[in-house]
Amino acid sequence: MVKPDTIAIIVAAGRGTRAGAGGPKQYRNLAGRAVIAWTAEAFLNHPQIDGVRVIIHRDDRGEYDAAMDALLDHPNLLEPVFGGAERQDSVRLGIESVEGKTPKYVLIHDAARPFIDEKTIARVIEALSEHDGALAALPVHDTLKRAGAENIIETTVPRDALWRAQTPQGFHYDKILSAHRAACGQQLTDDAAVAEAAGLCVALVAGSPDNMKLTQAEDFGMAETLLGRKAKVMEYRTGHGFDVHAFEDGNAVIICGVEIPHEKKLKGHSDADVGMHALTDAILGAIGEGDIGDHFPPSDPQWKGAPSHVFLEKARDLVAARDGKITHCDVTLMCEAPKIGPHREKMREALAEILSIDAARISVKATTTEQLGFTGRREGIAAMATATVALPQENS
Repeated sequence: MVKPDTIAIIVAAGRGTRAGAGGPKQYRNLAGRAVIAWTAEAFLNHPQIDGVRVIIHRDDRGEYDAAMDALLDHPNLLEPVFGGAERQDSVRLGIESVEGKTPKYVLIHDAARPFIDEKTIARVIEALSEHDGALAALPVHDTLKRAGAENIIETTVPRDALWRAQTPQGFHYDKILSAHRAACGQQLTDDAAVAEAAGLCVALVAGSPDNMKLTQAEDFGMAETLLGRKAKVMEYRTGHGFDVHAFEDGNAVIICGVEIPHEKKLKGHSDADVGMHALTDAILGAIGEGDIGDHFPPSDPQWKGAPSHVFLEKARDLVAARDGKITHCDVTLMCEAPKIGPHREKMREALAEILSIDAARISVKATTTEQLGFTGRREGIAAMATATVALPQENS
């Protein structure tokens, strides 16, 4: 097993009483998902994070499982562990819980900061190559006042060199583990303070204004607005595909992933699934990625007899790689025989499974050419397909 370089500890054991009614803020709904799910996903999907440990309150296991349901099978998500009486205790317990994995670095992040972005995480990790610790932070721009009795201003505080600390805060694992153990019994405000008390060198890196912490009840309204602003604007594209295969001696045809008994089979370099080929070309066309021949040249012997779902899966994955989504597919088959009607639902289900979309978003139709042309003479089958794809708008 490869030793992990970086493990993220997400602190989610607090009660969040300042956020008002509705239970712990990390489990409250934010645009259809729990806050903790937004936060954990950012680290689970980060290419430099090898594992994520969430620290929860011992009364919250049921809420945690419900909130994280869609992420529980993620290979980088570790089992949650229970926290302590104070945040500092919870962090120490979280750090100790991964001691057996001996990571090089550990990042500590508040569950109530769901808008952490990939670049900020990367900056914190990068700084650890030169420092004992690093934290995301923003320079203070507002004028600061120190108040006395009855909120009467006593003095203006110089803001030069003042920063607002955020999370994640990252550290060399062995050093922050020792620092937290040494700080037991002290009340320090964050993990950087724990590191400072141990004499560690902690650097500041650029944080993000969007990396807000949900603290007050009104913060949730601001968070919904922020999510709306950050949501990707999608554009819709349509692609068209056409394919033809002749009959040859055989006893079955494969169309849209379904084998149909017939007195002939379709001739082709692969399994000659005319429906899947047309649909693959339609999807590739919608995203401007050429056609099947560009990705699977018929001159390449490795594709001889290949199942056509391989081609369709490639088109699906190319859409996903661009953060897109296939929203609708329509396939029309043209032949005198075999009869397509009895197999249409199985075809829709087969295509839906490959494309990971609902079968209701797929149409399969059949028509004859009134005994005209090569299909009318029963020399082969033709297929047309249209695919609609949603893609993030460029420069949005």
